[in-house]
Amino acid sequence: MPNRHRPIPSREAGHLAAIALVAVALAAIPPFCPAQEPDLDEARSLFRAGAYSEAARLAGEAVRGFVWEEEWIRLKVAAELATGEDEAALASLQQGLSRFSASLPLLLFAPDVLRYNDGEEEIPAVLERVERLIRFAPERYDSAEGRVAAGRFFLLRGVDPKRVLDQFYDEAIHRQPDFVPAYLESARLALEKQDGALAAQTLARAPAEAADDPEYHALLALAFSEDDRARSAEEIDAALAINPNHVESLLLWADHLLEAERLDEASAILDRVLAVNPREQRAWAFRAVIAHLRNDPEGEADARLHALERWPNNPEVDHIIGRELSQKYRFAEGAESQRRALLADPDFLPAKLQRCQDLLRLGLEEEGWTLADEVFERDPYNVVAYNLVTLKDELDDYVVLEGDGLRVRMEPTEAELYGDRVLDLLGRARRTLQQRYGATVDEPVLVEVFPSKNDFAVRTFGLPGADGFLGVCFGRVITAISPAAQGANPSNWESVLWHEYCHTVTLARSRNRMPRWLSEGISVFEEGRENPGWAARITPHFRAKLLADDLTPLSGLSASFLAPESPMDLQFAYVESALAVEFLVERAGLDGLTGLLDDLAAGMPINEALPDRVGMSLNEIDARFLDFARDRARAANPGASWEEPDLPPDADSDAVRAWLDDHPGNIPGWRRLALRLIDEQRWEEAREAVRRLKELDPDDVGPENADLLLATIARNLDDPEAERRALEAVVSRDAGASGALLRLIELDEAGEDWARLAEHARQLLAVNPLIAAPHRSLARAAERLGQPGEAIEAYRDLALLDPTDPAEIHYRLASLLHDEGRLDEARLEVLKALEEAPRFRAAHRLLLEVVDERDGPSPTPDDPFDELDLLEPETEGARP
Repeated sequence: MPNRHRPIPSREAGHLAAIALVAVALAAIPPFCPAQEPDLDEARSLFRAGAYSEAARLAGEAVRGFVWEEEWIRLKVAAELATGEDEAALASLQQGLSRFSASLPLLLFAPDVLRYNDGEEEIPAVLERVERLIRFAPERYDSAEGRVAAGRFFLLRGVDPKRVLDQFYDEAIHRQPDFVPAYLESARLALEKQDGALAAQTLARAPAEAADDPEYHALLALAFSEDDRARSAEEIDAALAINPNHVESLLLWADHLLEAERLDEASAILDRVLAVNPREQRAWAFRAVIAHLRNDPEGEADARLHALERWPNNPEVDHIIGRELSQKYRFAEGAESQRRALLADPDFLPAKLQRCQDLLRLGLEEEGWTLADEVFERDPYNVVAYNLVTLKDELDDYVVLEGDGLRVRMEPTEAELYGDRVLDLLGRARRTLQQRYGATVDEPVLVEVFPSKNDFAVRTFGLPGADGFLGVCFGRVITAISPAAQGANPSNWESVLWHEYCHTVTLARSRNRMPRWLSEGISVFEEGRENPGWAARITPHFRAKLLADDLTPLSGLSASFLAPESPMDLQFAYVESALAVEFLVERAGLDGLTGLLDDLAAGMPINEALPDRVGMSLNEIDARFLDFARDRARAANPGASWEEPDLPPDADSDAVRAWLDDHPGNIPGWRRLALRLIDEQRWEEAREAVRRLKELDPDDVGPENADLLLATIARNLDDPEAERRALEAVVSRDAGASGALLRLIELDEAGEDWARLAEHARQLLAVNPLIAAPHRSLARAAERLGQPGEAIEAYRDLALLDPTDPAEIHYRLASLLHDEGRLDEARLEVLKALEEAPRFRAAHRLLLEVVDERDGPSPTPDDPFDELDLLEPETEGARP
């Protein structure tokens, strides 16, 4: 609030009307003659380095000395705002406008200055004044600086952002390519539209001297914040190296720390912000978030009040609070905060868009999609809003399957192919996991399966991308990508959905108050419990990371998910988190784990709840866990070594064998020897080498694991039983090994082992139900096993996949339906067979049988097939 000990112009007269009075008062003050004229370059350098008070002091000396350079006034106002000296900033602005009444850059300070001095209602008059100045003397603002200032003004007035970009910012760059502010404003506009890629591209074109400005690095940090956290951190460091007090960079750093659940460190960064500007509203909003996460409602309310002191109607305060809570999966609280922000300003689009996404993640779709339409209508250049409304049009064509507390939304063809399997799998997960964790899940749970990775990413994050994600759970809403979006080697979709439904259960038990590492760790842990083929494996890369000196302790695991150096490192975060859960279960039992979820639901921070449940201090927990994880890594391959053989690439098998004489436990060496012997077709020797490899590395699931090599050798030695045993071992460890399953299906069919064929076909359907092979094999096996219901469904699915032999498929389906007495369906299918192959004699016979049974005997006793004897063979048009 304003300091009433200093005169502030009355609202009746208006802040701007007081400028004339200030001008008269200034005329009566004797000129100030400093001993040495202030140096503008020095003041700029001080401001850029974050010495705001010193910059304001120098600017004050210059202004008192009547230095007629407008930039002194702008520098003074900016420095005073940066330190929260709002009344001084108002006085400086009034003084400056008395001298430079037509200055757009100065006038554009007015909205913030007036808001912070209880003069918000006067902002429209300022904007109208600016509009008159531009309209009546546009040539005055035809410089690069003038165009950038005019562009900022027109954005405030709601002018089409594309026009502003083209006619003002781009034109400024065209006229003066070295004018850095034009690049910064263009990037800022892109970021407002949530287009980080465009912002980064714009900044990449900026002149080299832009790198001397902390704002340049802060904008780059924001542009990379979502997709490249490591680069974002580098840019924050670069900005703070120039200006340790750069508030935008410090706030983004605090945001990153909050996301990593490093609350104490985030709080320390916020202390630095408030030391610069005790009235910085965003810092107080972040403090409210930290208090919320620490289950401190009084501290949260107090911080929010502080945040709103400077400008009580600032919608950004509650928007920040809600956005940060939503990052923690507290979508209900986040949506409520956005509602408060919209009460302060119903047109504040960031809050409206965030509330839209929160509601969609809560399954409250009607209001969520309505808000998406509203944002897009107001701002068609907002990338997230555009993506969402476009996706909604596609989702309208999806089908919804319901059952057992579930609503599954899928693309129609995929729903027909394996929608029932999705419902069955999720129903089993629901029963198993809710009983195991004693959780009650609000129903229905919405599960959406996308055949497009970009559609999945937009529904999940608002933007395309999301590399490395197969599914995401928000609680009662799960999104996943189908095998169609995963290329030639899709993951096991059953394991993905089991993993995500486990999140639904644990989030319900913890009231969405669990750290990411615990949530992911439990889900990975439960995958392995349900199916050993779904379990996470300690690969050589993971083994090396577990044994490294810098292994992340349990208390810091959530940060491992934020800035992984590679997709492999992200996968390692899941593996280490699962080990952490195993450690907790070993120490405290499953009851201790569920009790920990209850503690979190009650609001206890994880690092306070853990010691009570595990019975040791947090430091001791970290130390014991590191020992546990490293013991697991060592136990995975006892007596083995991993260094690569010091041999030339073309070394023959004898050279490799000689090297192994001195390194008998070396896994890469034995693998290399086996591959070389296979290349040389020395099959028996290769088999012995692979057996030794398997002794050293029995759990490997890589593309050259011992069992796959044994299968290759057995196939070349014409030993199908040995090949089968090896491939069965592969799929027992890796339920996504589609190549091994396809080969097992071939062996089953050749050996007419129908029971195994059915089982392997079902396993392959859990990996890729969008290819014909498993449906065809399951149909054949089910027929032979006397399971007509499953055979009918398999043939129906096969017919959807545009097979090469549609007539035969429809005929087989018609035969099964006929045998089951489903005559209308049989008639339809046999007609489809004849449509594909009109001279298919067996189909004609079947049609007559169906018609006779359905409608009575044919009135003609003659054999209707006599005339067909002169035609082509019976199976014309059909392939058995």
